[in-house]
Amino acid sequence: MKRTDYISWDEYFMGIALFSAQRSKDSNTQVGACIVSNENKILSVGYNGMPTGCNDDEMPWAREGESTLDTKYPFVCHAELNAILNSSTGSVKNSKIYVSLFPCNECAKAIIQSGIKEVIYMEDKYSNTEEVIASKRMFDMAGVRYKEYSPTSRTVEIKL
Repeated sequence: MKRTDYISWDEYFMGIALFSAQRSKDSNTQVGACIVSNENKILSVGYNGMPTGCNDDEMPWAREGESTLDTKYPFVCHAELNAILNSSTGSVKNSKIYVSLFPCNECAKAIIQSGIKEVIYMEDKYSNTEEVIASKRMFDMAGVRYKEYSPTSRTVEIKL
């Protein structure tokens, strides 16, 4: 008899996005992303971190500072952008992206330009910010669907 208590595709891919977020060295916010084809094949993953070649120990991780240059904001690459740039297939057109946090306006532009057609997000804690409002406006105009991730009510036990 076939097992019936397996996880859904959404649970699987959001789990990978959340697991990827654990690679982030940001002490305040860890974000992960997983890009998936229409055939449910993983095309790429990413997490928020410093650009390749920039030493994490020499870069600022603070949220506030005397200057913007003393903060992480002008330097950190967001999970969505990293996932798009990390794709070994070259194209993520017509795919969907699972993200632990709703994309900012800069990532929304990259998502739209790369041809991703759907965003599944875990959390939208910055929904009232201008950046996220701009993201949703652009997604709506460009026909990119977005929906909040809905986990099932059952608990999944992982057996090794």
